[in-house]
Amino acid sequence: MIALSGFMANALTYGVIRSMGVFYVEFVNSFHNLSSEVSWIASISIAVLQFASPVSSALSMQYGARAVVMTGGVLVFLGTLLASFGNSLVHLYLTLGVLAGFGWASVYSPTMATIPKYFIRRRGLALGLVLTGIGLSSILLSPLFQVLIDIYSWRGALVIISAIVLNLCICGALLRPVHMLQDHRHGQAQAENHSKCALFLRKLTSDLDLSLFWNRGFVMFQAANLLVCTGMFVVYVHLVSHGKNFGLSSYEAAFLMSATGLADTGSRFLSGWFADLKLLTPLQLVALWSSTTGFTMLLLPLGKTFPGMMALGVIYGLTTGAYTTVFFAGLADLVTIERMTSAMGLSMMVVGFGALLGPPFSGKRIGIN
Repeated sequence: MIALSGFMANALTYGVIRSMGVFYVEFVNSFHNLSSEVSWIASISIAVLQFASPVSSALSMQYGARAVVMTGGVLVFLGTLLASFGNSLVHLYLTLGVLAGFGWASVYSPTMATIPKYFIRRRGLALGLVLTGIGLSSILLSPLFQVLIDIYSWRGALVIISAIVLNLCICGALLRPVHMLQDHRHGQAQAENHSKCALFLRKLTSDLDLSLFWNRGFVMFQAANLLVCTGMFVVYVHLVSHGKNFGLSSYEAAFLMSATGLADTGSRFLSGWFADLKLLTPLQLVALWSSTTGFTMLLLPLGKTFPGMMALGVIYGLTTGAYTTVFFAGLADLVTIERMTSAMGLSMMVVGFGALLGPPFSGKRIGIN
């Protein structure tokens, strides 16, 4: 049940975010804004998700993953529901961007931190299955969202989606607390004369060990990560509108996202298997897959027919899925285990900067061209 909870939580976070591209075309038509302005919705939601992840992790340590994840589910529900009443992009920035973004952050980080506590012998398999929720949900949600838009309009579709994401509360309820030694010690610390606020701030600052930036290898690694993530989210935001610009139907454009999600899912397993062969080091694999991701992005504009776009979308899904899988292994090669939590928190923030920069900049270029 814990693995199922993690699978569904991933599906209803990044799976939903990736599939929202079908809505951005509707937002452009409804509000008569440029693609660059509409793409800020995705950028803000992903950036808030990443920037708030260390905070949600600290809250999870203080109050438990179950309470934090269930609260996050309510925030995502409210953000999506309130977005259906939006009459301007600013309204969508605040609801789908900020409010839902905080909710997704409260779901994703505590869930991913809790899963390893339940699985010792088959931890890698459990994490692999949980992460496939992102890719598999992308296959189904993009066409589903398009159907809902066609039947109920984008406002009605958001109301229905708000009910769907409310199931995140069930995902949180399934995260039964694990009473481990570290939790016992944490409880002893609470019994001392320290306020909960002080404990929370201590946990938060420990998750943000800025001295890592004195590590030259870590800095170079994050610089490369910033460049990759600046481009990575562009495709998920603009691929649907790109397909429609070349004459694809709404459903053909939505299925582009489905094909990309399917390739992403398969690639996570295949790249993990390839990494276990140890033919290349984790850092070499990161360099390989980040380079192929960038090269594939250069080729994407060449696809001007449905088969061509589908083929390039599949290749893109394969490369990004592989990069995501080996990224954390490469990070572990650069820092000690004791500093891994801090390194992951800072990495999420770097991803947030990339998400904040890439889609609006590319949307601006689309508007110019």
